Amino acid sequence: MHNDLVAALDIGGTKIAGALVDRGGRLLVRAQRPTPAHEDGDTVMAAVAAVLGELADDARWARVTAVGIGSAGPVDATAGTVSPVNVPGWRDYPLVDRVRSVVGGAGAGGSVVGGAGTVAGGLPVALIGDGVAMTAAEHWLGAARGCANALCMVVSTGVGGGLVLGGTLHPGPSGNAGHLGHISVDLDGDPCPCGARGCVERIASGPNIARRALERGWRPGSDGDTTAAAVARAARAGDAVARASFERAAQALAAGIAAAATLVEIEVAVIGGGVAAAGDVLFAPLRRALRDYATLSFVQGLRVAPARMGTDAGLVGAAAAAWDASGAGRPATVAPGPSVA
Repeated sequence: MHNDLVAALDIGGTKIAGALVDRGGRLLVRAQRPTPAHEDGDTVMAAVAAVLGELADDARWARVTAVGIGSAGPVDATAGTVSPVNVPGWRDYPLVDRVRSVVGGAGAGGSVVGGAGTVAGGLPVALIGDGVAMTAAEHWLGAARGCANALCMVVSTGVGGGLVLGGTLHPGPSGNAGHLGHISVDLDGDPCPCGARGCVERIASGPNIARRALERGWRPGSDGDTTAAAVARAARAGDAVARASFERAAQALAAGIAAAATLVEIEVAVIGGGVAAAGDVLFAPLRRALRDYATLSFVQGLRVAPARMGTDAGLVGAAAAAWDASGAGRPATVAPGPSVA
C-alpha cells in the first residue's frame, strides 16, 4: 500500500477540524469538534486528540506519512508551541509534542486506543500559523497561484496572515511572518488582547465588527443574530450603522495591507475567512480605502482578491506543510494558474 496521504489539523478559536489529504490537495476524510476555547489547555487538547482519533479510525490512516497543523497564533514553529490569543488556556502550549504523543510510536500506519487515544505512527509533525496555512493553500491551489509576491489574510474570529516572497512561502523563523492582525493601525485605539492598541484584529475581526455596530446603536433582527454576518446583511439592506462598521474594518485592513506592500512589494492581497463572505460590503470600501493608503508608485498596482479555497484553506495549507515535513514534497506552489482579478 502506498504512503500517499497526510493528516491535517486546522485549529482556531471556534472549531478544530481535521482531514486526510492526498497529494492533489483533496480532502478524503474529515473530522471536526468545537473548540472549548474558554476551558483549560488539556481540555482543548482532548478535542484535538478526538479529531485525530476519528481520522485514525479510517483504514486509510495507514497511508499517512506526516501530520500538519495550522493553528491560530502566535505560534513558535521552532519550539513547537502555540499561544492563540483567542484560546487563553494555551500559552506556550507544547502542541507539537502533545500531537506527537497522540500519533506516537514507530513506523507508518497505526490504530487508535479508546477512540481518541494514542495512534501508533511515529509521524513527523509540522506546525504553522493559521494565516500561513491559508497562504500556503491559496498559493498552491487558489487565488495566489502563480504569484511571486503575495499577502494572504484570514479575517474571521481573528485576523491572521502569511507571505509569499520570491515565489516561496515565507513563514519566518518562528512561523509568524505576515501576521498582519497585530499590526497597530490606530495608535490610540482600543486595547487589544495581545497587549497593544489599535491592532487590525481589534478593528476588523468579525466579533469586533459586530461589537462596534452594537455599541453604535445597531440592533439585530427578530432572530437575535449579533454576528458579523448579520451586520453584513443589515449593511447590504442599507443600515447606515452596520455599513459604517464594515467601512471602519475595511479602512483598518487597507492600512495594514498598504504597510505590508510598502515593506516587501507584494502584488496581490488575498482575503479569506468568514468576514470576507460579506462580499462587496467589505471589498468595495476596502478597495476604496486602499487607494488612500497605497499611494507610492511601486504599490499603486496592488490588487485585492477574495480567497478561493474557502473554509478548507486551513486544512489544505496544513497538508502542504505536512507534505514538506514528510520529505516527499508536494506539487510546486508556483505554477501557471488562473489570473488574480
